[in-house]
Amino acid sequence: MQKYSVNQHLVNHILTWVQSGEVAIPEIQRPFVWKSSKVRDLMDSLYKGFPIGYLIAWKNPDVRLKDGGKSSGKKIIIDGQQRIAALQAAMLGENVVNSDYKKVRIKIAFHPIEETFETLTPAIEKDKTWISDISEYLQREGGLFDLVDTYCEQNPDVDRRVVQTNIENLFEIKNKQLGMIELAEDLPIEVVTQIFVRINQQGVRLSQADFAMSKIAAAGEKGIMLRKAVDYSAHLIREPDFYKQLNEDQEFKQTEYADAISWVKDTDDRLYQPSYSDIVRVGFMSEFNRGKLSDLVSLLSGRNFETREFEDRIAIESLEGLKNGVLNFVKKKHYERFLMILHGVGFIDKNMIRAKHAINFAYVVYLKMRDQGYEDSVIEKYVAKWFIMSLLTGRYSGGSPETQFDEDIRRINEKGIEQYLSAIEVSELSEGFWNTMLVDELNKAIISNQYLNVFWAAQVKNNDRGFLSSDITVRDMITHQGDVHHIFPKKYLQKKYPYPRDYNQIANLVFTQTEVNIKVGDKAPKDYLANVREQIESGQLKYGGISTKEELEENFKENCIPDGLFDMGIDDYREFLEQRRKLMAQKIENYYKSFNVADGQITKD
Repeated sequence: MQKYSVNQHLVNHILTWVQSGEVAIPEIQRPFVWKSSKVRDLMDSLYKGFPIGYLIAWKNPDVRLKDGGKSSGKKIIIDGQQRIAALQAAMLGENVVNSDYKKVRIKIAFHPIEETFETLTPAIEKDKTWISDISEYLQREGGLFDLVDTYCEQNPDVDRRVVQTNIENLFEIKNKQLGMIELAEDLPIEVVTQIFVRINQQGVRLSQADFAMSKIAAAGEKGIMLRKAVDYSAHLIREPDFYKQLNEDQEFKQTEYADAISWVKDTDDRLYQPSYSDIVRVGFMSEFNRGKLSDLVSLLSGRNFETREFEDRIAIESLEGLKNGVLNFVKKKHYERFLMILHGVGFIDKNMIRAKHAINFAYVVYLKMRDQGYEDSVIEKYVAKWFIMSLLTGRYSGGSPETQFDEDIRRINEKGIEQYLSAIEVSELSEGFWNTMLVDELNKAIISNQYLNVFWAAQVKNNDRGFLSSDITVRDMITHQGDVHHIFPKKYLQKKYPYPRDYNQIANLVFTQTEVNIKVGDKAPKDYLANVREQIESGQLKYGGISTKEELEENFKENCIPDGLFDMGIDDYREFLEQRRKLMAQKIENYYKSFNVADGQITKD
């Protein structure tokens, strides 16, 4: 059966429906990004009768009310937001929110003789041959002849008949037709997404989080404020100065959300920078014990998963539940405590966390355990272990992370975090993983590798010092954007190994002071380490501040350097890599297991 209908509607009718709320235009995450010249071109196309593309609307299902009656669902625009915003700006004189989240006016001028449109400029505004702002004309219900009279009085040399005809044509823009593809209400979100992608190949692809935001914004005033809370929170976490613009939203300032997120402007911790979709996802999973955002879309529509009907009660309860989840996400105590855990386990820089799904689910684990009353010390260890386990196993890096989300949140809810994580460790973090699989994963040449980041985190947590450094730690170097250098110098290796995949091996990388690296130059390890031994014997420091044999041995241990490096040259490079990978894997294993929870420690308040 055909799952959509195509209808033509008058531009004026569509704008009226938008103003009345019959058609919902959620702002989703994207502000108005069109240039004013594109708004001008849109008006010119309508004036000339050119097509401007179809809007795509998805009808909310009708919901059953408490009294047994039904409420007709709204139409939600899922493609065409920018065009409608442009029409509202040009024809109704409404403000748009630009990419800086500031409200601005876009005024379009019209020349009745030349029949051209332009963005209003100071020069055009002074030129009486132009109608400076077409919205002032188009909002007039009558008095068309008065407008023509006024224009002709100001421009006595023009042909009145031409002016009248063209101003009438300008008014007819309101009665031009705009096509709307209306998708059936019973289409699942996956199908709606596929339809959108196929129709709008050149546009910005919507995610399921976009559809969720659409549903939130379509839920009346409460939904609009919740959507703003999500959007504003994500923006504020990235840019604290955005608070000045947020503060100008008088309606939002009166809500509980404004107080809940105001603290963000005063924090300088940017380790975790969630997007609007991350906030929705974490809030949803922690509150509903489900992992698929398509379920959130259905719940916000009022779907009863048992009866397969749509009920107003479920839609209201779901919006309230999501509100609680979002407020828990942005709660100062929760957010800062979660970041403290990440810092405490060694992840001190946002560049160390490239797996956004892993950090999102770790926050879900934190919020769930807080809600279930676990002791803080137990929460810290389980959140740490889950996060590190997720990175090491690539748990959410596959093609369908939502399926894994859904399984994990359900199993945690059913079995408890202790039993479920233990089962994962038995199946995925066995001795075979630590001794073989992890060693193999370290056989790569990508500096952004998640396994290398876990190794750096282990060094940070252990307060390890940089290679050949006596005082400066890996933490210091990461915090101050220190340098990563090669144990076997790159120029030295290029004599035999000219390709980056060889000399940039993970196991050949260490944090080292720049001055130490400069002294090392392109020498073989056995040569520059001979100089280190000499400085220990002579007391004349040249390579860092290491002055005793014991310090050097400890430095090697902290950086997982094989003892045999003292005698290694270019022909020993492959052997060195193999030895160091094993040492790095051992360090990562010890690091992970350091978060084990002792028997009897698991208690709840």
